Amino acid sequence: MKSNFKSIINSETPVLIDFYADWCGPCKSLAPILKQVKDELGDTIKIVKIDVDKNQPLAAQYQVRGVPTMLLFKQGKQLWRQSGVLQKNDLIKVINQHS
Repeated sequence: MKSNFKSIINSETPVLIDFYADWCGPCKSLAPILKQVKDELGDTIKIVKIDVDKNQPLAAQYQVRGVPTMLLFKQGKQLWRQSGVLQKNDLIKVINQHS
């Protein structure tokens, strides 16, 4: 995952990374919200889910201390970061501000 992670975040299209864990309750409630965001924004956003238990070095590199943690990248630059769940409209607003 780490090798192609760089190519993913270097995209011209904004990329929302969702660091999650299968055992995380808030992560489960965020999943349908992310689907709604993707459905609404379509190809203007890429959403990538990364399981912290299976990708511990990557989670450590980005100092993910809790899940869910979302990071927004464009052209390799981290534009935004937040831990916890956001509602669909709030998340879309954040994405649009940084697009």
